[in-house]
Amino acid sequence: MTTGSRVVALGHYQPARVLTNEDLAAMVDTSDEWIRSRVGIRTRHMAGADEPVDELAFQAAGKALAGAGVGPDDVDLVLVATSTAIDRSPNMAARVAAKLGMGGAPAVMDLNVVCSGFTHALATADHAIRAGSATRALVIGADKMTEITDWTDRTTCVLTGDGAGAAVVEACEEPGIGPVLWGSVPEMGHAVRIEGSPPVFAQEGQSVYRWTTSRLPALARQVCEKAGVAPEELAAVVLHQANLRIIEPLAQRIGAVNAVVARDVIDSGNTSAASIPMALSKLVQRGEVPSGAPVLLFGFGGNLSYAGQVIRCP
Repeated sequence: MTTGSRVVALGHYQPARVLTNEDLAAMVDTSDEWIRSRVGIRTRHMAGADEPVDELAFQAAGKALAGAGVGPDDVDLVLVATSTAIDRSPNMAARVAAKLGMGGAPAVMDLNVVCSGFTHALATADHAIRAGSATRALVIGADKMTEITDWTDRTTCVLTGDGAGAAVVEACEEPGIGPVLWGSVPEMGHAVRIEGSPPVFAQEGQSVYRWTTSRLPALARQVCEKAGVAPEELAAVVLHQANLRIIEPLAQRIGAVNAVVARDVIDSGNTSAASIPMALSKLVQRGEVPSGAPVLLFGFGGNLSYAGQVIRCP
């Protein structure tokens, strides 16, 4: 009897073009030292005009399916977490399903919870499988942040990058995805914005920094409690890759003293909903986390929304 779900495979994709801090220093008043000292980022990847969000998602999805050893027709639910899809319909999930040639009439949904989109989507897939509404889901986080970046604003243009990460989630008797803890601070939604026509990314950096450093450690520990896992038992911590100066203190304050801490932000920048699955996929690809080991995923950001769960590493 099905009692839960688990992540069985991961995949990620980044565009070939790399934008360095030196490149940015030629565009705005900044420097490699300024960027590294404040956010810890060295490089980020930038998608071209021929790489819209659904193409990034499709590339990551194909790798995840190959890793799981399943075909597109074996998936009955496709969820794409993104906040940078310019077109409204067909949604990104439907476009990815079409690109993959899915013939099994999957349910297709996009979720826009900005930087915590993937962990929200993963919980949604878990709930659907537990409820018997799906048996195998493709969960993708994909964002093309550089398309909505104000390249004259040195406080935000140094942050953003493009990419996608995907997970194949399937039903199992022994749950491999723990209970989600999710929520938001609606009255602080203005702290991170993607608004206007054309849309532009902006944020109140100090407000976000104060909120993440003061509120998130206790919330992350609650995620561990809901999963019945002590922080010191975690094999890895994969937080939203927003800023190295947020990630490192947070991991320390959670109490994950034995965990590998994902630091993909250094090479990829802030890729919003793509950041957690992409960082986790790379850790698994490099063999840094044993199969079956507990991993804390915790997304946070736009809407001052958050979602986290402990999963068993595929």
